[in-house]
Amino acid sequence: MSDAPPEPDWEIPEAELHPSLLVRLVLWTCGSIALLLGIIGIVVPGLPTTPFVLVAAACYARASEPFYRWLLHNPTFGPLIIEWRRHHSIPHRIKWLAITLMSLTISVSIWTMADKPWLQAMLAVIGLATAIWLWRIPLRDQPRRED
Repeated sequence: MSDAPPEPDWEIPEAELHPSLLVRLVLWTCGSIALLLGIIGIVVPGLPTTPFVLVAAACYARASEPFYRWLLHNPTFGPLIIEWRRHHSIPHRIKWLAITLMSLTISVSIWTMADKPWLQAMLAVIGLATAIWLWRIPLRDQPRRED
């Protein structure tokens, strides 16, 4: 019996390892930091998860086949990465859900930080920049408008 995780139903994009060991080490370190920030972003308002996970996947794809495969097989992050690699877009529902939830959590955070205007401004800038980034990502399944 094998300890390897079962292969998913979708095709896994191949990793293309960089030939330099030093570059692979730097990429692995950057990927690990990005993944850690993405995991923290799940619970910290204003810290986006998706961009950090995508950066981690890109780094691991060039640095470490085992880490790349592990990330792709992860039930939380794997489908997100595969979706991005296949279509370079996100579903309409996910885009609106992400922007709405991020706006709500950042608004609450800004409201609770009433005594720290510099922190309120920083949260507002991060939230606005992330919302603009999300808004610019193409939709894969834009709903049809009825005229």
